[in-house]
Amino acid sequence: MSTSPTLLVLGAGPGLGMSVARRFGKEGYQVGLVSRSADRHPGYLNDLRTSGVRATAVAADVRAPGELRRATDEIRAELGPIDVVYHGPGADNPAAAPIGILEAGPDDVRAAAAQVVDPAVELAGLVLPDMRERGSGAIVYVSGLSAVVPLPFLGPFAPASAALRTYALTLAEAAAPDGVHVGSLVIGGLIDRGDIHRLLTAGHGHAGGDRAVDADDDDNLVGTPGSDLPPGAVLDPDDLADSVWRLATGAEREVVANAMGL
Repeated sequence: MSTSPTLLVLGAGPGLGMSVARRFGKEGYQVGLVSRSADRHPGYLNDLRTSGVRATAVAADVRAPGELRRATDEIRAELGPIDVVYHGPGADNPAAAPIGILEAGPDDVRAAAAQVVDPAVELAGLVLPDMRERGSGAIVYVSGLSAVVPLPFLGPFAPASAALRTYALTLAEAAAPDGVHVGSLVIGGLIDRGDIHRLLTAGHGHAGGDRAVDADDDDNLVGTPGSDLPPGAVLDPDDLADSVWRLATGAEREVVANAMGL
């Protein structure tokens, strides 16, 4: 078994997910990638291995019962104990527009919370006990700008995103005495090279269209693609990966990356 530390990437997409994998790989980490589909895994693994990074990949929908536990177990079996987790899974269809907050009912809010918050809480239960026992480790949770700025067009996903951020910050306070860092990365903008950025630059305009993208990266947490986002609201995933590194090492507890001018 390797003695190198292990990074688990939940939400391995071509934008931020892979930038985070490369950033930690440069620091000597081996990398476990998790996304819903295995279609892009060979390319991701070849990218990392070409740079000398030991990596493995697992296909799993972390919101489905038992899938997050299966994925973490498989990564542990291959790479050993998990030292850092980047939690940035995406939506099924980033081109689908959510209902507005005025139309959202209790069931809509509960459903959004189940999609956004439940996997985050389950993750903590799976990895925090070992981290606390070792006295080291980190989890970085990603939320969208609606966690800190009111964005009515995001409807039920706005309070869900805020709940995720609050959970991360509260967990950070509780885990700090045990030497475990929990960080909050709030993203406001499109992520260059990510799935939604690709969707827009390919000419598929406003959300609500009928073209679904296999979005495993977290850029879909930002908001609805299309005219709701100002021109130029694009973030460099490599810069964001540096933020993830700072959060994981405890240099910062929260980073808000806001390219939207809100």
